[in-house]
Amino acid sequence: AESLLYRLIAILVFAGDAGFVALQTAKGKAFFTFAKEAKTEIRRVVCPTRQETVQTTIIVLAHVIFMTLVLWGED
Repeated sequence: AESLLYRLIAILVFAGDAGFVALQTAKGKAFFTFAKEAKTEIRRVVCPTRQETVQTTIIVLAHVIFMTLVLWGED
């Protein structure tokens, strides 16, 4: 019966309280440390260029076709 805004605010407040309580525990601290380290690792990821992606895709398709022919020939 309450408006959507009040429900959303209540959920955010309860989620914040739950996060605060979780950070007081050893597992909560370990999770927070893990999340920070994961964020750092994501920054280190280097995405392949378009040329590298196309070359890798062609190699994979060539191997799939080759293995398909080998298995078809053996069957």
